[in-house]
Parts: sequence; C-alpha cells; structure tokens
Amino acid sequence: MTINWMKNAASAFIIMLLAVVLPGCMYPNDQPGQNQRPPKDAILNVQAVIDQYKKDTGLLPIRNSNPDTPLYEKYQIDFDKLLRMDYLSEIPATAYEKGGSYYYLIINEETDPTVKLMNLAIYQQVNDIQAALKVYSGSHGGDLPSGETAYPGFTRIDYSKLDKREPAIRSMYTGQTLSTMMDGKGNVYIDYGSDIMQALAKQPGGLKPDQDLRALLVDHSDFVPVKSTVYRLVNGEPQAVFK
Repeated sequence: MTINWMKNAASAFIIMLLAVVLPGCMYPNDQPGQNQRPPKDAILNVQAVIDQYKKDTGLLPIRNSNPDTPLYEKYQIDFDKLLRMDYLSEIPATAYEKGGSYYYLIINEETDPTVKLMNLAIYQQVNDIQAALKVYSGSHGGDLPSGETAYPGFTRIDYSKLDKREPAIRSMYTGQTLSTMMDGKGNVYIDYGSDIMQALAKQPGGLKPDQDLRALLVDHSDFVPVKSTVYRLVNGEPQAVFK
C-alpha cells in the first residue's frame, strides 16, 4: 500500500510540474520575432561572403530594385545567386528566405558594402497601420486620421479614428517604444527621433548640416531603421524631413 501511495504521489507531482512548465514552453513570447536578434556570427559570415564575391566579380549579389525603393530597403542580398555560385552552403536561419524574421541588406554599396538587417515583424506592423489608414481615408473622402503635429509636415496618427490601439513598436536600438507618424499624403513612418537624440548625445561632433542622421543609428548597429524618413539636425535637435 505504501508503494502505491508513493506512485500516486509521484504522478501527482509530475502533473503539477508539467502544468507549470508547459505554458511557458507553448507561449515563449507574446510578440515573437520583433526583437529576437540573430547571432552575430551569422551576420559576420554573410559579410565575409559578400566581400569575397565583390573581390572576385567586382559586383554585388543583390536583387533588382526600382529608384523609388527607400534607401534602407533597397539592396537585398540575393541568397539564391550565392548558393548557385557556391559562395554559400546554406542561407542563414534568420533570413526571410528560410522563414526567418529579417531581410539581409547591403548599405554603402558604392563605397563600403556592409551587411545590415531589416526587421520584418516591425515592417509588417507598419504595413498593417498603412492598410487601416488607407481604408479610413477611402471611406472618409480622402481625409486622414491626423493627430497632433510631430514635425513640420508630419502628424501623429489618431488611432481612435481607426478604432485601433497604437501598436507597441520596440526600437532595435534602444529597446524603448517608438511612436508612429504620417506625412501629408498618408504615408506612415516610425519616428526615430528619440533614438537619434540618444545617438547624438554620444556623438563627439563633426556633423554636416545636410547629413541624414539615420546614419548614426546604422553605423553602430546591425539593423536599419525600418519604415523611416530622413532626419536633419535643426536647432540642435533631430527633425524629420521629406525625402
């Protein structure tokens, strides 16, 4: 009888343990993919492949794009080409082509080709906002759900008019929550002003008057500013401007 009691007690303990552990395994993250960073060696390996390809061919393995493609979305790496030409044995697990959460891009393509990543979870969040805004504008005679002014020519989005809550978009640079905004044509952007302000505080100086301040974020990170517009220094502060 003692043995049966011990077996029952052990079974009960295991059931209780599973009840505690399994929920955490099934739901590891409320927003999977948004800020899960790929291992550094994956980026370094792709960079080495890009450097060797450029040295051998004088070209870059990038997909075709059109002139209207935004700067930090433009030069996507053509992994299929690298595989066909035996420059790569497999595509990184974090790449979109393998079901991952990032596009691998090249910036500074003419002077210093550098591999950077675009977060697709954040990109999709902005696309969802853009779609909702388009529906609203179409059913309200072209009006936009404008809120308070963010910068000259840019306003916040009044999400109450869209019957939506503003999404919590976490910065890949600082981890803080970033706001959204739109221009007069209804194009939606993420406002990186606070991120750039922090980067400026660490900048010793030497900025050019016409410099795009987004470079301060990109130069010290593996990530590009998703769905962003140009920022200039105006009266000592970053200000969004039209491209």
